[in-house]
Amino acid sequence: MPSTLSHGKIREVNTRYHDVAAGHYDSKWGIDFGPVGQEQVIAKVRKALGREPGHYARALEIGAGTGYFSLNLVRAGVIGSATCSDISPGMLQTLQENAQSLGLQVHTQVADAERLPFDDESFELVFGHAVLHHIPDLGRAFSEFARVLAPGGTLLFAGEPSRHGDQLARVPKRFASAVAPLWRRAIGAARVSGADESDGDASLEGLVDVHAFAPSQLARAARSAGLGEVRVSGEELLANWFGWTNRTLEATAEPQDVPWAWRLYAYRGYLLLQRLDRRLLESRLPAATFYNLMLAARKPT
Repeated sequence: MPSTLSHGKIREVNTRYHDVAAGHYDSKWGIDFGPVGQEQVIAKVRKALGREPGHYARALEIGAGTGYFSLNLVRAGVIGSATCSDISPGMLQTLQENAQSLGLQVHTQVADAERLPFDDESFELVFGHAVLHHIPDLGRAFSEFARVLAPGGTLLFAGEPSRHGDQLARVPKRFASAVAPLWRRAIGAARVSGADESDGDASLEGLVDVHAFAPSQLARAARSAGLGEVRVSGEELLANWFGWTNRTLEATAEPQDVPWAWRLYAYRGYLLLQRLDRRLLESRLPAATFYNLMLAARKPT
């Protein structure tokens, strides 16, 4: 997904887009902070590491958004002290509101991933979910990740689009766009009028994603920053097709017209296909086959 924008413009666009999206982000993506959300996040961490996660006293999340990863990891006892950074003040405001509603204390910091305002060797875990593909200068960002990571510390990123998976995702999107009028008629939904504010500034949506990765590209970025024990894996194939089909359909309808029964079907179906991907496909197919890539690495002692 090459971008013709300057790096400064990409940062500006990402900030504006995510500030607007923050208020509706959790409902749009079905973010959960209960047992289901904790199970999902722990499963992703386990798959990325290739083992059970340990305990990390000090952790930094890059692009923390509304707190899906950090807050669930704190609640699960994987993280002790959580520092949540994001380029978007709006996202961090929503994260703080989520944390307060859960009775959790976290530190938030508006920060550019390429210029982290933290001391060297400050964290045992540096991690993120669906954030690397937004960062213009990956080399500089990875150097910063390595700098703030303590010796022996862990780097972990999940939810990054693969090049092959990104191409595959276009198929369900095109199919859903074609059948959307029939789907809306079947559920009795009106066509959405104008831009959907839950997607943020719709004119910016195609500009905020600046990378789709080959597994070797992520591995090379980690090694170039001096990290070792690099592991790249993939997740979500069936769940991705199902999820993008439903999300594309739902984006064409007025939100209040989409029945609760449909939303329940979409949510439960996605979780079911996630489990099928995990049990049947993820250990058998190459990482590049899947929509999402996961990276884990370790800073030498």
